Amino acid sequence: MANEVKSIPEGYHTVTPMLTVKNAAAVIDFYKRAFGAEERFRMQAPNSDIVVHAELKIGNSIVMLGEEMPGQECRSPASFGGTPVSFYVYVEDVDAAFKTAVDAGAKEKMPVQDMFWGDRIGEVIDPSGHIWTLATHTQDLSEEEIRKRGNEFFEKMKEQTT
Repeated sequence: MANEVKSIPEGYHTVTPMLTVKNAAAVIDFYKRAFGAEERFRMQAPNSDIVVHAELKIGNSIVMLGEEMPGQECRSPASFGGTPVSFYVYVEDVDAAFKTAVDAGAKEKMPVQDMFWGDRIGEVIDPSGHIWTLATHTQDLSEEEIRKRGNEFFEKMKEQTT
């Protein structure tokens, strides 16, 4: 009897990010240094060094990526001048992970700090322009506590901007 093919391959989750980047080979090396990524698969265009598809494992998640192809309407955040998407990545020690990412060449977007919802986070921008929010969960809070703290946080922000 033949094995039944799973609709979601082993090791994958329902949602798997697929990034478009400039200089994919260099970005793969950066993700290895910055986030401890393990390369699972790399496919290059025939007779070329261009990475058309790669799969990395970061923590317990798979991240796919490939070189931007403007002719195919596939562009990286660097080509757009920004991105509306970010990745929220839970790690054991956000301070150490943040330092590792910055030391590997990520640009600091927001320093590590405690947030009202019970996470300690910091944000970095990778060389392709993708935003990575690194986080360690530090407190279990009720929805009521999060709303109360959030209202206090936004009131304080409002005071600082007026």
